[in-house]
Amino acid sequence: MKGGKAMYQVVYGPGFSGGSVVMPPSKSAAHRALLCAGLSGGRCLLSNMAVSEDIAATMEALKALGCAVGHNPSAKTMLVEKTSPCPKEGEIHCRESGGLLRFIIPIAAALGGRWRFTGSGRLPQRPLGVYGDLLPAHGVSFVTEGGLPLEIEGQLAPGLFELPGDISSQFVTGLLFALPLLPGDSEIRLTSPLESVGYVDMTLAVLQDFGVKTEKTAQGWRVPGRQQYLPRDYHVEGDWSQAAFFLNMAALSPQGAQVRIGGLSPHSLQGDMACVEVFGSFGLHTHWEEGWLIAQNLHPEKPFGGLTGQTVDMAQITDMAPALSVCAALSGGETRLVNAGRLRLKESDRLAAMEEAVSALGGRAKAEEDALIIQGVQRLAGGIAQGHNDHRVLMALAGAGLRSSAPVQVTDAWAVRKTYPDFYEDFRKLGGSAHVVQLG
Repeated sequence: MKGGKAMYQVVYGPGFSGGSVVMPPSKSAAHRALLCAGLSGGRCLLSNMAVSEDIAATMEALKALGCAVGHNPSAKTMLVEKTSPCPKEGEIHCRESGGLLRFIIPIAAALGGRWRFTGSGRLPQRPLGVYGDLLPAHGVSFVTEGGLPLEIEGQLAPGLFELPGDISSQFVTGLLFALPLLPGDSEIRLTSPLESVGYVDMTLAVLQDFGVKTEKTAQGWRVPGRQQYLPRDYHVEGDWSQAAFFLNMAALSPQGAQVRIGGLSPHSLQGDMACVEVFGSFGLHTHWEEGWLIAQNLHPEKPFGGLTGQTVDMAQITDMAPALSVCAALSGGETRLVNAGRLRLKESDRLAAMEEAVSALGGRAKAEEDALIIQGVQRLAGGIAQGHNDHRVLMALAGAGLRSSAPVQVTDAWAVRKTYPDFYEDFRKLGGSAHVVQLG
C-alpha cells in the first residue's frame, strides 16, 4: 500500500463464533534462522516460513551480505544460499524492524567494512546507544546524529563486551550472532538483570542448532571465536506472541466461543508462551488436546465475563501488553501492568497508546512512567482509536470489538502486515468482524 497506511481504518464488530486457527511462524525464530542460514555460507532450506514486512527486511539484508534468498509461498519454505563473497560496504534498510537492526549492526561489524543502516516509521528514533558505547571500544566507528541513518566502519575486535540487560535483549542477541565470527574469544558481561530472557534462550538454541557454541558464565556468556556456522535445514515453530491475541478473544467472547490454536509447541523457549498462564490468571480456561491449544471462557454469563483483574510483571513479556490491556479493560477490578517502561520504546509508545485506546473506547486506563493501571468496565462504548502504526495495538483491539456497544474503529489498518499479514483473514475465519475501509 503506497501513500501512507494512515489512510486506512479497520472496523471491528461484535461477531465471533470461534473455531480453529493455526499460528503463523514465529517472527523471532524466523529472524534468527534466516541470519544463521546466511552466516553458514552454505545452502539451507527453512520450512514453515511466511513473508511479513519484518521478515522481508531480513531477506533483503541477507542479499546485501551476498546471499540468495528464495521464497516458495505454497510450500512455506525459504532457500538461503551464499552466492558471492560478502561485500565490504553497502546499505541495509531495516524498514521498521528493531530486531533486525539490532541483530545486523554487530554482524556487519564482525564481517568488516563500511555499512550504512536506514529505517522507516519509528525505527530511526529507537535506542542504539549500547552499540554506540561498545563498537568504538572494539575498533568500529559509529557515526550517527542520534539514531538512523547510522554508519559504521572497521573490523570488530574480540574482547569483553559489558552492557545492561534491562534495555533490550536484542543487543545481547546481536552480539551472540557476531562474536563467534571474530578471530579470538569474547565475553558478554551483563551489568544489570536481563529482561526478555526467553528471547536470548531462543537465540542460544538456534545458534546451537547451527553448530555455534557458547558458555554460560555468572554474569553472561563466554563466546569462543573462529567458529563456523554450519548449513542445515530448519523448521520454524509457530508464534506464541500472536497466540495472545486469540486467547484475548476467547476470554472476551460473550458467548464463550471455543478457540482451537494450532502450530504451537508446548515446549517452546519463546517467553510469550507465558500468555497461557497470564490469561489463565484472569479467568480463561485452557488445555491441550491432540496438539491443539484449546481456549474458552467457561463463565461468560457472569459479571465481567467472570474475568478478574490482575497485577502482571511485564519485564519478560512486553509484547503481550496490548492484548492484556484490552482484556483488563473488561475484567472486574483493577489491573496493573508493572515493570513496563520498555513499552515506551516499541513501534509506538505502547503505554501511552493503550491508555489512549482504552480511554477512547469508553474504558478507564492511566499510564504511569513504568506501568499501566486499568479499572475494568462491564462493556466498552466503541468509537475511534488510534492505531499508531503499531501492529500489536491493531490486533489487540480486535478483542475490544467483541464487548463494545458500537463498532471499534482503529486507524493504520495495514500495520498488521509488519508481522501478521493474514491476521484479518484468520480473525474472520473465527467469525470475527473486521472490515478495512479507505478514508478520504
